[in-house]
Order: sequence, then structure tokens, then C-alpha cells
Amino acid sequence: MDQRRADVRNPVPVNQPRRNSRSEVLAPFQVRSFRFQFPGDLLTSWAGEMEILILGWYILTATGSVLLLTVYGSLQYAGTLIAPMFGLAGDRLGHRNVLCAMRLVYAALAGLMTLLAGLDALTPVAVLAIATVVGLIRPSDLAMRNALVAETMPGDRLMAAMGVARTTVDSARVVGSLAGAGLFALLGMAPAYVVITLFYATGLVLTLGVGVPRPSGAMARLSFWRDLCEGMAYVWDTPASLAAMWLAFLVNMTAFPLTLGLLPYVAREIYHVGQTGLGSLVASFAFGALAGSVAVSFAGRSIRPARMMIVYTVAWYAMLLVFIHVPGITGGRIALVLAGFAQSLCMVPMAVMLLHSASAKFRGRVMGVRMLAIYGLPLGLLAAGGLIERFGFAATASGYCIVGLLLTVVIAVRWRAALWPLDAPANAR
Repeated sequence: MDQRRADVRNPVPVNQPRRNSRSEVLAPFQVRSFRFQFPGDLLTSWAGEMEILILGWYILTATGSVLLLTVYGSLQYAGTLIAPMFGLAGDRLGHRNVLCAMRLVYAALAGLMTLLAGLDALTPVAVLAIATVVGLIRPSDLAMRNALVAETMPGDRLMAAMGVARTTVDSARVVGSLAGAGLFALLGMAPAYVVITLFYATGLVLTLGVGVPRPSGAMARLSFWRDLCEGMAYVWDTPASLAAMWLAFLVNMTAFPLTLGLLPYVAREIYHVGQTGLGSLVASFAFGALAGSVAVSFAGRSIRPARMMIVYTVAWYAMLLVFIHVPGITGGRIALVLAGFAQSLCMVPMAVMLLHSASAKFRGRVMGVRMLAIYGLPLGLLAAGGLIERFGFAATASGYCIVGLLLTVVIAVRWRAALWPLDAPANAR
């Protein structure tokens, strides 16, 4: 039987032998589609991280404004409000087809940036304009990846596959940050963007090799608005999914801004280092996240998703508080490694929990609704820009973490019956 058509909700048979840790990690690569998707996602993620770091540093040095830096970071997530539409398009047209179209746009815009940089015609206005277009698409990229993994992966390998797939994002923040900073510092903007464009183009070609079942023709006859409302209603009526959505919005608003959009400011104004120092900070958080994703892959089906999501959200905020107040860049790097580790042990189980609970009909829509939570990130970044200019970085960041910790406890208590009991569906292994 074709493994790619396996229902992700089917439990593992009782008499199935338990895999060891190594086989848990390698099992997803037995599926042909994953062998194409993994390197395609990897190259796309590397290119994206290089691009974000290079352009963030360019905006900060060209304008000298932390507010414009947060505006640039916020534009990366401009498309969060239309993410459910991408999810619905994936359900109708095929998640691979939508993902390929998105990656074609990435490659084309990176080629345009290469041309502008080569002609010495690049300006902050042009960067912000292109970032706006990319930002309409990029928030849906991870949702499409996750839905595509669920579409092609048997249920007993889904946790391990999601952990392995997450390493494409986390390793990109290590490799992309260091390589992007190094290329930009040594060669300049145009040569760095040649590499970025090649990575995007190769990622597109590899994604075209993913084989998936054809989308149902019957779905195309349904109402777009009705389908979207069904996806929203499904999440609203599922307590564990609703709790996960609120938690995702919370961490995007109060945790991710400190390590995604504001690190260029921390590097330049707090630690007084250049591009290489910035790259090391980004890579520290990413290295911890990569280690966390690998740990999830090894643990596989032994994980209780909802419990782990709550516990490691608390750990994530605690490590960010350490990062904010520890003196010196060396201590900051160590705290970022631990924060990144906790972040993965929160976000990967969250995604698996959402995908396990959704039928094939709703996967794209559920992950699209999940991407709405990313809207908290631009809101948090924009608010942080003004607050930092008025109160300073330490006070603003500490306030974000304390609010995040308190509201995490509120979510855990409010939906305790759906998230904490070992026999709850959200903790199914």
C-alpha cells in the first residue's frame, strides 16, 4: 500500500515493534516524497534566513532607526491575515502546487534584489516594498510544509517527521545567519543575493519532485467562504486546538520578537558588535532550536504533545529573561541556546497535536488558521519599537516575558481538561 496515503490519525498497531531512537529519526526518509521535500525546504529556509539577516542589517545601518527595523521585521508577516486562504487553496489545489507557486515568487523577487544591488540602485524604500510582497506569502510557507508532511507521512512517523522537518528551519537560522553575515561582510550585497537566488531556485526544483495524491475535484465545487468558515469553526469547537491557537498568538507577540526582529538592535546597541556578532547571536538561538528539533525526532511517539507544549513555553520565557539580564555577549549566547531548545520543544508538539486532530479535509485550513497566530509577531514588533525608544530594551523585553508567563498559566488553567490529563486526545502518542 502506498505509504503516502496513510491516514495520520490511525494509531500504531499494538503488536508493532518499537523503533529505537535512530530508526525513529531515519524512518521519515523511507517515504520518497519526504526525500525531495526535506532538501527543498532546507534550501528555501537557508535562503530566507540569509535574506532576513542581510536586509535587517541593511535597514538598520542605512537608516539608523530601530523603528524602521521593527517595521521591516513586521512586514515579513504581512500575510498572516490571509494565511487561511493559502491553507484553503492547498486543500483545493494541492499543498505541493501552492508551495511551488510561493517558491517561484521567492526566486523571482530575490533575482530582482540581485539586479538592484548589482546596479547600485537599492534603497530602503525598495527593500521595504519587496519585503511587503514577500511578507504576504512567507507566513503561509511553514503551514504548507507541515500540511504536506502530514499528507505524505504515515501516522506512526508523523512526530519524528515533524521534528526532522523542523530542523530545516532551525539549521537555516544557524547556517543562514552565519553564511549571510559572512557573505555580506566579505563580498557585498549583490554576490550574497546571487547565492540566495540560487538556493530559492533549487528549492523550487526539489519541491516539484514531491509526489502527492491529486486534490479532489469535488472540493473545487464547494464555496470558498463556506470552507473557510468551516475551518475556523472546527478550531473554535476543539478545545485543545483553540488553546494551542491562543498560545501560538501569545508567543508570537511576546517571545519571538525578542529573537527574530530585535537581535540586530541588541547586537549593535547592547553588545556593540557588527554583522558577525549578530550572526553569532542568531546562530545561538537557532542551534538550540535545532537541538530541540532533533530531540523531538529521537523521542518520537513517547512525547505527550499538549503537556510538553505548556511546560516548555514556560521554560522558553524563563530563558529569555535570563538572556535579557545576563551580562556580556557570551552569557547571552548561552541563554539564547537554551531558549531556542525550549522553543522547539514547545512548537513542534503543538504542530503535531493540531495535525493529529484534523482530518485530511481540514489540514490545510487548520494550519492556515494556525498561521493567523503569527499576526501577533508584527504587532509585538511594532509595539516594541516604540516602547524601547521610550523605556529601553531591558524594561520592554522583561515586560514581554512576564506578561507571556502569566498568560501561559491562564491558558493552561482555562483549558486544563483538554491539555493536561494523560488520556486526553491532545496527549495521544
